[in-house]
Amino acid sequence: MPHNMQRNQSFDTDFAAPTDLFAIAAAADERAGFIMKTYLYVFGAIAAFIAIETALFTAVGGPEKMWAIVGPILATIPLGWLGVLVSFMVVAWIAEKWAMSNTRSAVQHAGLALYIVALSILFLPLLCFAQMKGGPNTILSAAMSTAGLFAMLTLAVFITRKDFSFLKSSLTFGALAALGFIATAAVFKFALGPIFMYAMIALFCGYILYYTSNILHHYRIGQHVAAALALFASVMMLFWYILQLFMSRE
Repeated sequence: MPHNMQRNQSFDTDFAAPTDLFAIAAAADERAGFIMKTYLYVFGAIAAFIAIETALFTAVGGPEKMWAIVGPILATIPLGWLGVLVSFMVVAWIAEKWAMSNTRSAVQHAGLALYIVALSILFLPLLCFAQMKGGPNTILSAAMSTAGLFAMLTLAVFITRKDFSFLKSSLTFGALAALGFIATAAVFKFALGPIFMYAMIALFCGYILYYTSNILHHYRIGQHVAAALALFASVMMLFWYILQLFMSRE
């Protein structure tokens, strides 16, 4: 057998197997499989989030009874809502580290599961207020708007195949500035108005563009759990601010 033919056969075998291969460099079927698994995990995470929230609200008997439980707990946490956000950020950092693990699949899945549970707890007060103030229609409208934006941004990346990694610095600066505003508002007890919400919606639209393009260009085919966590987090935070915007108009 000619040497170059042996090399090609070996290359083809290796090309389909390694999980540390970048998706952009993988064979078409490997790349498609990675993308499919990533989005299945994203939709599975959203379904799990909905199931957890539904189970919690059903178990306690509605938003008013849920707030009767959540309200006193928030009051006992140092710095109140700011303390909750800091705690969530710590848990989210741990979850992301686990999801990015290159050692065991179980650790990656544990990271995603931890993030889903933490996010479900974080959303409880907001969903309580949304249900009490605007009812299920407000939440449904915000969810549909989020889904529409997510679909359009995803299509934009997959159609153009543009690499949006250049957004990283701007997104990082925007996130740090947003944290500064949130911390200041929590300490000095003032509300962040609709302009801030629009800015945050734009920020997380940018994150969706960034992570979606990373799925095409910068994630490895064994990192579908980490890719799903990053995209799920961005979609849910987009929903968070769209829901707040809708509530402000009630």
